[in-house]
Amino acid sequence: MNPPPASEVPHGSHRNHEDGAGRRPAGPPDSAATARERVRELLLLAGVSLDSVTAADALLVTSELVTNAIRHGDGVTAFHADIAGGVLRLSIADASPRLPAARTGTVEHPGGYGWPLIQRLADHVDCSARPDGKTITTALRLN
Repeated sequence: MNPPPASEVPHGSHRNHEDGAGRRPAGPPDSAATARERVRELLLLAGVSLDSVTAADALLVTSELVTNAIRHGDGVTAFHADIAGGVLRLSIADASPRLPAARTGTVEHPGGYGWPLIQRLADHVDCSARPDGKTITTALRLN
């Protein structure tokens, strides 16, 4: 059975959760590639072409968020992705309460491009610190 068109989904409802087929993958992704695969499935179910700039942006934001959580946040502790009303919402939690900060890479410590890229590509970014870590939530319009 096909899911209803986005126009028939009540505002605020979650049309597609995690893998889009009603299955809950076991635990958070252990790599950016695993997270991208979950988001790729959601995009396909929502009718977004994987060859589009929109899909490329969504997958890049997914990669950067998960990579940053692994590299700088002591690992991904929770991951949620859904599409409702033409908006992809990603929520990634990690074990570090330290909020992201822009930095400039150097020869000794290259990088520093991911966080500004996330902020530029996402329509909304929210960071919430918790005693046991933080959660970063983004929203990206798909149309």
